[in-house]
Amino acid sequence: MSRPYDVIVLGIGGMGSAACWHLARRGQRVLGLERFDIPHAMGSSHGVNRIIRLAYFEDPSYVPLLRRAYENWREAQTRFGEQLLYVTGSIDAGPEDSRVVQGALTACRLHDLPHETLDARALNARFPGYTLPHGHAAVLQAEGGFVASERAIVAHVALAQEEGADIRARERALSWEPAGDGVRVRTERGTYEAGRLVLAAGAWMQDIVPALAGRAVPERQVLGWFQPRDPGAFTLRNFPVFNALFEEGHFYGFPAWGQPGFKLGRYHHLNETGPAETIDREVHAHDEAALRVALARYFPKADGPTMALRSCLFTNTPDEHFVLDTLPDLPQVVVASPCSGHGYKFCSVIGEILADLAIDGETRFEIGLHRIGRL
Repeated sequence: MSRPYDVIVLGIGGMGSAACWHLARRGQRVLGLERFDIPHAMGSSHGVNRIIRLAYFEDPSYVPLLRRAYENWREAQTRFGEQLLYVTGSIDAGPEDSRVVQGALTACRLHDLPHETLDARALNARFPGYTLPHGHAAVLQAEGGFVASERAIVAHVALAQEEGADIRARERALSWEPAGDGVRVRTERGTYEAGRLVLAAGAWMQDIVPALAGRAVPERQVLGWFQPRDPGAFTLRNFPVFNALFEEGHFYGFPAWGQPGFKLGRYHHLNETGPAETIDREVHAHDEAALRVALARYFPKADGPTMALRSCLFTNTPDEHFVLDTLPDLPQVVVASPCSGHGYKFCSVIGEILADLAIDGETRFEIGLHRIGRL
Protein backbone atom coordinates (compact mmCIF):
# COMPACT_ATOMS: atom_id res chain seq x y z
CA MET A 1 0.00 0.00 0.00
CA SER A 2 1.43 3.36 -0.96
CA ARG A 3 1.69 5.87 1.85
CA PRO A 4 0.37 9.37 1.12
CA TYR A 5 2.27 10.78 4.10
CA ASP A 6 5.85 10.56 5.28
CA VAL A 7 5.08 11.60 8.86
CA ILE A 8 1.92 11.81 10.97
CA VAL A 9 2.00 14.15 13.97
CA LEU A 10 -0.53 13.54 16.75
CA GLY A 11 -1.20 16.65 18.84
CA ILE A 12 -0.89 20.12 17.33
CA GLY A 13 -0.08 22.12 20.44
CA GLY A 14 3.23 23.81 21.10
CA MET A 15 5.49 20.87 20.27
CA GLY A 16 3.43 19.26 17.54
CA SER A 17 2.86 22.48 15.61
CA ALA A 18 6.59 23.21 15.61
CA ALA A 19 7.35 19.65 14.49
CA CYS A 20 4.92 20.03 11.58
CA TRP A 21 6.74 23.13 10.35
CA HIS A 22 10.23 21.67 10.65
CA LEU A 23 9.17 18.47 8.93
CA ALA A 24 7.29 20.19 6.11
CA ARG A 25 10.07 22.68 5.40
CA ARG A 26 12.40 19.70 4.82
CA GLY A 27 10.11 18.36 2.15
CA GLN A 28 8.25 15.77 4.23
CA ARG A 29 4.63 15.00 3.46
CA VAL A 30 3.05 15.78 6.83
CA LEU A 31 -0.36 15.01 8.33
CA GLY A 32 -1.07 16.82 11.60
CA LEU A 33 -4.02 15.64 13.70
CA GLU A 34 -5.54 17.54 16.64
CA ARG A 35 -8.60 16.37 18.58
CA PHE A 36 -9.53 19.90 19.72
CA ASP A 37 -9.37 23.31 18.04
CA ILE A 38 -6.09 24.90 16.93
CA PRO A 39 -5.17 26.50 19.27
CA HIS A 40 -7.30 25.28 22.18
CA ALA A 41 -7.65 25.69 25.94
CA MET A 42 -7.65 22.03 27.00
CA GLY A 43 -3.91 21.46 27.30
CA SER A 44 -0.75 23.22 28.41
CA SER A 45 -0.11 26.06 25.98
CA HIS A 46 -3.00 28.50 26.41
CA GLY A 47 -3.14 31.52 28.67
CA VAL A 48 -1.55 34.14 26.38
CA ASN A 49 2.19 33.62 26.99
CA ARG A 50 4.99 31.51 28.47
CA ILE A 51 8.32 32.51 30.02
CA ILE A 52 11.62 31.99 28.20
CA ARG A 53 14.91 32.37 30.08
CA LEU A 54 18.56 31.49 29.56
CA ALA A 55 19.75 31.34 33.20
CA TYR A 56 18.36 27.84 33.55
CA PHE A 57 18.52 26.68 37.15
CA GLU A 58 17.01 23.27 36.36
CA ASP A 59 20.19 22.07 34.61
CA PRO A 60 22.86 24.00 32.69
CA SER A 61 22.66 21.48 29.83
CA TYR A 62 19.43 23.16 28.73
CA VAL A 63 21.25 26.37 27.78
CA PRO A 64 22.48 25.24 24.32
CA LEU A 65 18.91 24.15 23.50
CA LEU A 66 17.66 27.54 24.64
CA ARG A 67 20.13 29.41 22.48
CA ARG A 68 18.84 27.51 19.47
CA ALA A 69 15.25 28.07 20.61
CA TYR A 70 15.81 31.84 20.55
CA GLU A 71 17.17 31.60 17.00
CA ASN A 72 14.19 29.55 15.86
CA TRP A 73 11.64 31.81 17.55
CA ARG A 74 13.16 34.81 15.78
CA GLU A 75 13.10 33.04 12.44
CA ALA A 76 9.49 31.95 12.94
CA GLN A 77 8.31 35.45 13.83
CA THR A 78 10.13 36.92 10.84
CA ARG A 79 8.58 34.41 8.46
CA PHE A 80 5.14 34.75 10.04
CA GLY A 81 5.29 38.54 10.12
CA GLU A 82 4.26 38.93 13.75
CA GLN A 83 6.28 39.34 16.95
CA LEU A 84 6.27 36.17 19.04
CA LEU A 85 9.29 36.69 21.31
CA TYR A 86 9.34 39.56 23.82
CA VAL A 87 12.51 40.33 25.77
CA THR A 88 11.95 41.84 29.22
CA GLY A 89 14.85 40.40 31.19
CA SER A 90 14.37 37.54 33.63
CA ILE A 91 14.76 37.20 37.38
CA ASP A 92 15.54 33.99 39.27
CA ALA A 93 15.07 34.71 42.96
CA GLY A 94 14.93 33.07 46.35
CA PRO A 95 17.10 32.54 49.42
CA GLU A 96 20.72 33.08 48.42
CA ASP A 97 21.63 29.41 48.89
CA SER A 98 18.50 28.07 47.15
CA ARG A 99 18.54 25.82 44.11
CA VAL A 100 16.87 28.53 42.05
CA VAL A 101 19.53 31.17 42.69
CA GLN A 102 22.57 28.89 42.75
CA GLY A 103 21.37 26.90 39.74
CA ALA A 104 20.83 30.07 37.72
CA LEU A 105 24.31 31.31 38.67
CA THR A 106 25.84 27.98 37.66
CA ALA A 107 24.18 28.13 34.23
CA CYS A 108 25.35 31.72 33.73
CA ARG A 109 28.93 30.96 34.68
CA LEU A 110 29.24 27.74 32.67
CA HIS A 111 27.82 29.32 29.53
CA ASP A 112 29.19 32.86 29.91
CA LEU A 113 25.76 34.44 30.13
CA PRO A 114 25.85 38.14 31.06
CA HIS A 115 24.07 38.56 34.39
CA GLU A 116 23.84 40.54 37.60
CA THR A 117 23.35 39.31 41.16
CA LEU A 118 21.20 41.63 43.26
CA ASP A 119 20.14 41.56 46.87
CA ALA A 120 16.53 42.23 47.79
CA ARG A 121 16.97 45.93 48.41
CA ALA A 122 18.72 46.53 45.06
CA LEU A 123 16.13 44.53 43.12
CA ASN A 124 13.18 46.28 44.75
CA ALA A 125 14.72 49.69 44.08
CA ARG A 126 15.34 48.96 40.41
CA PHE A 127 12.00 47.26 39.76
CA PRO A 128 9.33 48.71 42.08
CA GLY A 129 6.80 45.99 41.21
CA TYR A 130 8.84 43.62 43.37
CA THR A 131 8.96 43.44 47.16
CA LEU A 132 11.57 40.73 47.59
CA PRO A 133 12.08 39.85 51.28
CA HIS A 134 15.25 40.52 53.24
CA GLY A 135 17.77 37.70 52.85
CA HIS A 136 16.71 36.84 49.31
CA ALA A 137 18.89 37.28 46.23
CA ALA A 138 18.11 37.52 42.53
CA VAL A 139 19.92 36.69 39.30
CA LEU A 140 19.00 39.18 36.58
CA GLN A 141 19.65 38.01 33.01
CA ALA A 142 18.86 40.53 30.29
CA GLU A 143 17.77 38.12 27.54
CA GLY A 144 14.84 36.53 29.35
CA GLY A 145 11.26 37.30 28.43
CA PHE A 146 8.23 35.46 27.09
CA VAL A 147 6.77 33.85 23.99
CA ALA A 148 3.22 34.58 22.83
CA SER A 149 2.30 30.92 23.18
CA GLU A 150 -1.07 30.70 21.45
CA ARG A 151 -0.02 32.96 18.57
CA ALA A 152 3.15 30.90 18.17
CA ILE A 153 1.05 27.77 17.62
CA VAL A 154 -0.90 29.65 14.98
CA ALA A 155 2.39 30.76 13.42
CA HIS A 156 3.87 27.27 13.30
CA VAL A 157 0.69 25.84 11.80
CA ALA A 158 0.46 28.58 9.18
CA LEU A 159 4.11 28.15 8.24
CA ALA A 160 3.69 24.37 8.01
CA GLN A 161 0.65 24.77 5.79
CA GLU A 162 2.59 27.12 3.52
CA GLU A 163 5.09 24.27 3.08
CA GLY A 164 2.31 21.85 2.15
CA ALA A 165 1.44 20.21 5.47
CA ASP A 166 -2.08 18.76 5.81
CA ILE A 167 -3.27 19.79 9.30
CA ARG A 168 -6.67 18.84 10.63
CA ALA A 169 -8.38 19.95 13.85
CA ARG A 170 -11.30 18.25 15.60
CA GLU A 171 -10.18 14.82 14.46
CA ARG A 172 -9.47 12.56 17.41
CA ALA A 173 -7.01 9.70 17.01
CA LEU A 174 -8.47 6.44 18.34
CA SER A 175 -5.43 4.18 18.00
CA TRP A 176 -2.04 3.78 16.40
CA GLU A 177 0.00 0.71 15.55
CA PRO A 178 3.11 -0.27 13.62
CA ALA A 179 2.48 -1.26 10.02
CA GLY A 180 5.59 -2.97 8.71
CA ASP A 181 8.36 -0.43 9.00
CA GLY A 182 5.78 2.38 9.14
CA VAL A 183 2.70 3.23 11.18
CA ARG A 184 -1.07 3.16 10.91
CA VAL A 185 -3.31 5.67 12.72
CA ARG A 186 -7.07 5.27 13.06
CA THR A 187 -9.18 8.34 13.84
CA GLU A 188 -12.87 9.15 14.13
CA ARG A 189 -12.83 10.00 10.42
CA GLY A 190 -10.53 7.50 8.79
CA THR A 191 -7.32 5.47 8.77
CA TYR A 192 -3.95 6.85 7.66
CA GLU A 193 -0.54 5.34 7.03
CA ALA A 194 2.89 6.93 7.08
CA GLY A 195 6.52 6.01 7.41
CA ARG A 196 6.93 7.78 10.75
CA LEU A 197 4.78 8.90 13.67
CA VAL A 198 5.42 11.79 16.09
CA LEU A 199 3.42 11.59 19.32
CA ALA A 200 3.06 15.03 20.94
CA ALA A 201 -0.23 14.65 22.78
CA GLY A 202 0.75 16.44 25.99
CA ALA A 203 -1.30 15.36 28.99
CA TRP A 204 -2.67 12.39 27.03
CA MET A 205 0.76 10.84 26.44
CA GLN A 206 0.48 8.21 29.15
CA ASP A 207 -2.82 7.11 27.60
CA ILE A 208 -1.33 6.46 24.16
CA VAL A 209 2.25 5.42 25.03
CA PRO A 210 2.32 2.41 27.39
CA ALA A 211 5.97 3.09 28.27
CA LEU A 212 4.91 6.43 29.79
CA ALA A 213 2.01 5.11 31.90
CA GLY A 214 2.50 6.55 35.38
CA ARG A 215 5.59 8.45 34.18
CA ALA A 216 3.96 11.36 32.34
CA VAL A 217 1.43 12.46 34.93
CA PRO A 218 -1.07 15.28 34.26
CA GLU A 219 -1.31 17.95 36.96
CA ARG A 220 -3.85 20.72 37.34
CA GLN A 221 -2.40 24.24 37.17
CA VAL A 222 -4.12 27.63 37.67
CA LEU A 223 -2.99 31.04 36.40
CA GLY A 224 -4.28 34.40 37.59
CA TRP A 225 -4.32 37.93 36.18
CA PHE A 226 -4.64 40.79 38.70
CA GLN A 227 -5.12 44.48 38.02
CA PRO A 228 -2.12 46.42 39.39
CA ARG A 229 -2.71 49.30 41.80
CA ASP A 230 0.36 50.86 40.16
CA PRO A 231 0.16 49.88 36.46
CA GLY A 232 3.42 51.61 35.59
CA ALA A 233 5.40 49.14 37.71
CA PHE A 234 4.23 46.17 35.64
CA THR A 235 4.89 47.24 32.07
CA LEU A 236 7.18 45.37 29.66
CA ARG A 237 9.90 47.94 30.29
CA ASN A 238 9.67 47.95 34.09
CA PHE A 239 8.91 44.36 35.07
CA PRO A 240 11.14 41.41 34.07
CA VAL A 241 9.55 37.97 34.04
CA PHE A 242 10.47 35.95 37.09
CA ASN A 243 10.51 32.65 38.88
CA ALA A 244 11.00 32.94 42.61
CA LEU A 245 11.17 30.57 45.53
CA PHE A 246 9.24 32.01 48.48
CA GLU A 247 8.20 30.63 51.86
CA GLU A 248 4.74 29.98 50.41
CA GLY A 249 5.99 28.11 47.32
CA HIS A 250 7.67 28.52 43.94
CA PHE A 251 5.96 31.25 41.91
CA TYR A 252 6.40 32.75 38.45
CA GLY A 253 5.02 35.84 36.76
CA PHE A 254 4.85 38.24 33.84
CA PRO A 255 4.36 41.93 33.14
CA ALA A 256 0.90 43.01 32.01
CA TRP A 257 0.54 42.09 28.34
CA GLY A 258 -2.06 40.66 26.01
CA GLN A 259 -4.93 41.03 28.43
CA PRO A 260 -5.55 43.14 31.56
CA GLY A 261 -3.51 42.35 34.62
CA PHE A 262 -0.23 41.12 36.08
CA LYS A 263 0.01 37.36 35.46
CA LEU A 264 0.97 35.06 38.33
CA GLY A 265 1.26 31.29 38.76
CA ARG A 266 2.55 28.84 41.32
CA TYR A 267 4.54 25.81 40.17
CA HIS A 268 2.53 22.64 40.85
CA HIS A 269 -0.23 24.86 42.24
CA LEU A 270 -2.09 22.61 44.73
CA ASN A 271 -0.42 19.31 43.68
CA GLU A 272 -3.58 17.90 42.10
CA THR A 273 -2.99 15.09 39.61
CA GLY A 274 -5.29 12.85 37.62
CA PRO A 275 -6.25 11.62 34.14
CA ALA A 276 -6.32 14.32 31.48
CA GLU A 277 -9.93 13.41 30.62
CA THR A 278 -11.30 13.94 34.13
CA ILE A 279 -9.01 16.45 35.85
CA ASP A 280 -10.91 19.46 37.24
CA ARG A 281 -10.79 22.34 34.77
CA GLU A 282 -12.98 24.73 36.75
CA VAL A 283 -11.36 27.44 38.87
CA HIS A 284 -12.40 27.91 42.50
CA ALA A 285 -12.02 30.43 45.31
CA HIS A 286 -9.24 28.41 46.95
CA ASP A 287 -7.25 28.57 43.69
CA GLU A 288 -7.37 32.35 43.75
CA ALA A 289 -6.47 32.38 47.45
CA ALA A 290 -3.34 30.30 46.80
CA LEU A 291 -2.11 32.96 44.36
CA ARG A 292 -3.15 35.97 46.40
CA VAL A 293 -0.97 34.87 49.33
CA ALA A 294 2.11 35.65 47.25
CA LEU A 295 0.50 38.59 45.49
CA ALA A 296 -0.19 40.46 48.72
CA ARG A 297 3.21 39.82 50.27
CA TYR A 298 5.65 40.09 47.37
CA PHE A 299 3.79 42.11 44.72
CA PRO A 300 1.52 44.42 46.73
CA LYS A 301 1.39 47.01 43.94
CA ALA A 302 -0.38 44.40 41.83
CA ASP A 303 -2.83 43.35 44.54
CA GLY A 304 -5.93 44.73 42.85
CA PRO A 305 -9.10 43.18 41.43
CA THR A 306 -8.95 39.81 39.73
CA MET A 307 -9.11 40.10 35.95
CA ALA A 308 -9.03 36.41 34.99
CA LEU A 309 -8.36 32.91 36.35
CA ARG A 310 -7.65 29.96 34.06
CA SER A 311 -6.69 26.36 34.50
CA CYS A 312 -4.21 24.46 32.35
CA LEU A 313 -2.16 21.27 32.66
CA PHE A 314 1.39 20.31 33.52
CA THR A 315 2.57 16.85 32.46
CA ASN A 316 5.29 15.78 34.86
CA THR A 317 7.96 13.12 34.54
CA PRO A 318 9.46 11.80 37.80
CA ASP A 319 12.64 13.89 37.41
CA GLU A 320 10.82 16.81 35.70
CA HIS A 321 13.02 16.59 32.61
CA PHE A 322 11.62 16.05 29.13
CA VAL A 323 11.06 12.94 27.03
CA LEU A 324 12.52 13.28 23.52
CA ASP A 325 13.24 9.94 21.92
CA THR A 326 12.17 7.15 19.61
CA LEU A 327 10.34 4.27 21.22
CA PRO A 328 12.37 1.18 22.12
CA ASP A 329 11.92 -1.44 19.36
CA LEU A 330 9.84 1.04 17.31
CA PRO A 331 12.31 3.49 15.76
CA GLN A 332 9.60 4.82 13.45
CA VAL A 333 7.74 6.30 16.45
CA VAL A 334 9.04 9.54 18.01
CA VAL A 335 7.85 10.63 21.45
CA ALA A 336 7.75 14.21 22.71
CA SER A 337 6.41 14.87 26.19
CA PRO A 338 8.55 17.87 27.22
CA CYS A 339 6.37 19.44 29.77
CA SER A 340 6.90 19.18 33.54
CA GLY A 341 5.80 22.80 33.71
CA HIS A 342 8.80 24.28 31.88
CA GLY A 343 8.70 22.96 28.32
CA TYR A 344 6.94 25.54 26.19
CA LYS A 345 9.91 27.88 25.73
CA PHE A 346 11.71 25.04 23.94
CA CYS A 347 8.99 24.36 21.36
CA SER A 348 10.84 25.97 18.50
CA VAL A 349 13.96 23.82 18.97
CA ILE A 350 12.08 20.69 20.02
CA GLY A 351 10.20 20.84 16.73
CA GLU A 352 13.59 20.73 15.02
CA ILE A 353 14.73 17.81 17.18
CA LEU A 354 11.56 15.85 16.48
CA ALA A 355 12.05 16.38 12.75
CA ASP A 356 15.64 15.11 13.11
CA LEU A 357 14.51 11.98 14.95
CA ALA A 358 11.67 11.28 12.52
CA ILE A 359 13.79 11.71 9.37
CA ASP A 360 17.25 10.57 10.46
CA GLY A 361 16.70 8.69 13.72
CA GLU A 362 19.22 10.94 15.46
CA THR A 363 19.88 14.61 16.15
CA ARG A 364 22.90 16.87 16.51
CA PHE A 365 21.46 18.27 19.74
CA GLU A 366 22.45 16.77 23.07
CA ILE A 367 19.33 15.05 24.42
CA GLY A 368 20.85 12.42 26.69
CA LEU A 369 19.02 13.90 29.67
CA HIS A 370 15.71 13.37 27.89
CA ARG A 371 15.91 9.77 26.67
CA ILE A 372 12.99 7.55 27.59
CA GLY A 373 15.21 4.78 28.94
CA ARG A 374 16.11 6.80 32.04
CA LEU A 375 12.54 6.65 33.41
